[in-house]
Amino acid sequence: MSLLKKLAWAGAFAGLALSAWSSGAAAQSADEIAAEAAKKYAGTEITVVWEAGLQSLDPLNFSGPMWEKLTGMKVKVIEVPTEEMFTKIMQEYRAGTGAYDALNVIPSWMPDLAKAGALEPLDSYVDKYKYRDELQKIAPTFRDNQMTVDGKIYGFPDDGDVFIMYYRKDVFADPQNQADFKAKFGYDLAPPTTWKQFDEIGQFLTDKFQPKMYGAAFFRQAPYAQLMFQERFRNEGGKFFDANTMKATINSDIGVKVMTDMRNENKFMPPGVETWGFVENLAAFMSGQTAMTISWPPYGRWAAGYGQDEKALNWVPKTQIAGKVGYALPPGGHPQLALGFALSVASTSKHKDAAYLFIQWLNSEKISTERVQLPYTLRDPFRVSHYTDPTYLSRWPDAKDYLATLKQASETGLLDLSLLQTDKYEEALRQGISALWSGEDPKAILDKIAAQWDAITEKVGVDKQKAVYQGWASKSGAYPQM
Repeated sequence: MSLLKKLAWAGAFAGLALSAWSSGAAAQSADEIAAEAAKKYAGTEITVVWEAGLQSLDPLNFSGPMWEKLTGMKVKVIEVPTEEMFTKIMQEYRAGTGAYDALNVIPSWMPDLAKAGALEPLDSYVDKYKYRDELQKIAPTFRDNQMTVDGKIYGFPDDGDVFIMYYRKDVFADPQNQADFKAKFGYDLAPPTTWKQFDEIGQFLTDKFQPKMYGAAFFRQAPYAQLMFQERFRNEGGKFFDANTMKATINSDIGVKVMTDMRNENKFMPPGVETWGFVENLAAFMSGQTAMTISWPPYGRWAAGYGQDEKALNWVPKTQIAGKVGYALPPGGHPQLALGFALSVASTSKHKDAAYLFIQWLNSEKISTERVQLPYTLRDPFRVSHYTDPTYLSRWPDAKDYLATLKQASETGLLDLSLLQTDKYEEALRQGISALWSGEDPKAILDKIAAQWDAITEKVGVDKQKAVYQGWASKSGAYPQM
């Protein structure tokens, strides 16, 4: 072969090699890009704020050690109770100490935190580290509603919290129960799609099986119950404010009906349900004491027995109902996307790139798919691929139905109310729920809440709050899309 031909072949080979290398680089996933870029920060310690309890076992036991092994960076986890997280984040921001690097932020707080300047805008990092395409694969409800403020990215949706209904499918399928119910009400015994059906089914099952089993139960402690009120109020057609005046309309006839119905339903629930929280309600359902409940996704995993041998879950009662649980949307079909978490970077961080790379890696498709399957933490599916992941689908016999219901719930779910000083509006609602369980008149309770809300709005500034509310109300998950 002539020298000229040899040079031509060598050039062609080099071109092919370069092309192959370029294709490989382009195909690099978001987790790989983040981990590779983070190696330059080996030895750096970043501090992350995480919800205290089971949630924190993710960075403490799983993702934190894995990240350190991959990159040489260290992760220090600051555990903070949920009810204190907003205050702690704001206090640290105002102090300007740079004590926090990465943050867990409940999406309804994001406008407050972003407008205060506590959160770092992430768009430049997203582009720098080529995350934009993979970020778009987050399920649309979370991606479109829980990521931006005024068009800028301030957090990555990282937890698909949503209320769904769990019911005893063996009880509902029992031929005698079906016959007795249809004879009394004229329609088939099935998961309720309206609150009227829920009341009829709940009372029927309680009348037939109490005290061994009651028709239903919910957590009724005020922080949880106010979220359930938000959901039901909007499913019934309620609006929180007059969009023009920003006067609270929570004390409408719809609000009074919802509160009245919520209290009346306690009559067919187990005695003392008014004081129940997450754990009490879980224990009752897992033991077979209740036939229906509404809660976050972990109930569905644990009721199936998934992870019951994990040491961290030794406080969870052993399920007595594995294989007997069905999954459905709550009555009304638009469940609350209750709380949840997004990953953000503190604006005062001294290690912003390092903190960003950690949250990109955590949130990436590959790593997040592993994280949402950890039985001992409370992270729930939030990416389109999570709902169809073959491994997750095989975790227990009914996992496919569980994931399909979560996907459906994410598509029709309702956002938590999100305003400036949201915590103050919610505190008024929590106080109202407590008053409801103590026997006060629903109309009087709601009139008081409305007056408190109006006072908060005046203090924030009507026009300022109106702009925030209109931005929230324009989102697809603010009110039901009929």
